[in-house]
Amino acid sequence: MNITLQIPESIARSLRVPEVEAEQRVREELAAALYARGLLSFGKASELAGISRVAFADVVAQRDIHRHYTQEELNEDTAYAGGQ
Repeated sequence: MNITLQIPESIARSLRVPEVEAEQRVREELAAALYARGLLSFGKASELAGISRVAFADVVAQRDIHRHYTQEELNEDTAYAGGQ
């Protein structure tokens, strides 16, 4: 499944970030929000944001979002550390 999000031009122009940063910032904000609500694991949220887990940890910390560490995330981290 692939989801395409259409953002109206009027909203895109209203973002208070440089145009070249807009897509990345929206991806990070969406990923952080979905992670905070428990709709994505940490690893999948960092993948959606298009940044490393370390960089996404900074995004989460800047927004004062508490880390939830589930068994699934432990399994993902273990697989990631093993190069899988």
